[in-house]
Amino acid sequence: MKILVVDDDQEIVNLVKIYLEKENYDVIEASNGQEALEIYHDHLDIDLIVLDIMMPKVDGNQVLQQLRDQRESIPVIMLSAKSSDHDKIESLGYGADDYLTKPFNPLELVARVNSLLRRQYHYQEEAANELTIHSLVIDKLSHEVKTTQGVQIHLTAIEFDILYLLASNLNQTFNAEEIFAKVWGEEKEMSARTVMVHLSHLRDKLRKGTGGDAVIQTIWGVGYKIEK
Repeated sequence: MKILVVDDDQEIVNLVKIYLEKENYDVIEASNGQEALEIYHDHLDIDLIVLDIMMPKVDGNQVLQQLRDQRESIPVIMLSAKSSDHDKIESLGYGADDYLTKPFNPLELVARVNSLLRRQYHYQEEAANELTIHSLVIDKLSHEVKTTQGVQIHLTAIEFDILYLLASNLNQTFNAEEIFAKVWGEEKEMSARTVMVHLSHLRDKLRKGTGGDAVIQTIWGVGYKIEK
């Protein structure tokens, strides 16, 4: 699998590359956002991006925003020296799948890369299967969501996994911490807020795609569910 590592600090790139190559990943390097976009579009087989935020020319959030505007659903882990809740929520709002604050433990980064890629390709290893819920057709093999009228709804990997979790457990209510544990496969600070940001974007996309049906219900003080 190929991973694009983007950072203007060559020492960080070298460190990340060493640890990822130990896991047999093929690492491609970029030193700024513009270069990252050019490399990404030249290498259509990149599986994941590790992306620094504060870079010259085009910063990481701008790169992420362009990818999501182009409806690219590739998993993205943001790296940043900024540790405030506002900065994390901003990147998650642009569509980041995860966020690590510098300085970081490279082993933790590797663990998060492994987790994201396992989740991204988990559905492709299973037999084809579709769920038809409300006006949605959810295909876990292709990782695609369409309306029953054929309108495609472009979701990030995390958004798809949240939707699939709820759609495959109809009438079951999950709180934010439970969603985080099942989708991200771990526990950490800010898990509830992270889930809420992704859920907000997911529901907006579902509402626009279906013409008004947000699909996911909020059970105040309890959690979230999709009813039969």
